[in-house]
Amino acid sequence: MTAAMEYQILLFYKYVHIDDPEATREWFRSLCQRLDLKGRLIIATEGINITLEGTKENTETFIKEMEKDPRFLNIHMKRSVGTGSAFPRLSVKTRNEIVTLGLGVCDVDPNVTTGIHLKPEELHEWIKSGKEFYIVDMRNAYEHAIGRFKGSACPPMDNFRDLPKFIKSLAHLKDKTVLTVCTGGVRCEKASGYLITQGFKDVYQLDGGIVSYMEKYPNEDFEGKLYVFDGRVAMGFYTDDPKHVIVGRCEGCGAQSENIVDCRDGGCNGQFIICEECEKKQLAKRGITHCPKGCPRKGKGLFGKILDKIKGVSRS
Repeated sequence: MTAAMEYQILLFYKYVHIDDPEATREWFRSLCQRLDLKGRLIIATEGINITLEGTKENTETFIKEMEKDPRFLNIHMKRSVGTGSAFPRLSVKTRNEIVTLGLGVCDVDPNVTTGIHLKPEELHEWIKSGKEFYIVDMRNAYEHAIGRFKGSACPPMDNFRDLPKFIKSLAHLKDKTVLTVCTGGVRCEKASGYLITQGFKDVYQLDGGIVSYMEKYPNEDFEGKLYVFDGRVAMGFYTDDPKHVIVGRCEGCGAQSENIVDCRDGGCNGQFIICEECEKKQLAKRGITHCPKGCPRKGKGLFGKILDKIKGVSRS
């Protein structure tokens, strides 16, 4: 009997100056195609932001080949079990930024200005010791709707470039110890630097992101599941453990749920949380899943209804 293929997902980034992003893009594209890897790669003059899936053997070969370039050494590599279908294709693109904050000439260079890296073990000790500090979630609202750290501040952002709009809502924390968090670290590294430029005095960032903390301390301080930008949609560790807490709420009836589906109503292109019972009712009635109370954000992106609810927007 042929052994089952073992797949692996790699999630990593690095802020490092790249003189020729176009040439670097083509080098990565060629390497990924040769190793039959799929996923998303963003290349910019400020660095790389990459999520890939392939066989375990090929992803490890990818790392070895990449590390022959000294620019890409000493990267915090997050590995997780793949399915073989996390990504439909390979996408390799150049961008102005590897995560878009959109500050233009006032952009933050994390190699110059960034928060202190706090390892998962150190955060765990902070929490257990009762140290006074404040976690600020730098992910989008639709991400922390499905999972978040207990007691964290979660600005209701549509996307990362909304952060400057919400900086005033965090002003009361300027003299406090602040820890920025995100999925794998790329957003909180830049966000922590931005907070420093805005006068925040004691800023940290979670090294390796939420995924690294969840791997070491599943079902402890991060509640719910972690939203991910691939076919898995959300990931958790030991979700059958009695300590696992469901924080997501069905947009149809308000019941606890971690089921995320796409809105198939033309023009919406959103995702929302819906319990299996409400999903069955929708499919039986219209044959598609759709925002339970209409699509107030048609054409505006993900999780429109969740964002409106968090922001207190009333729509009839």
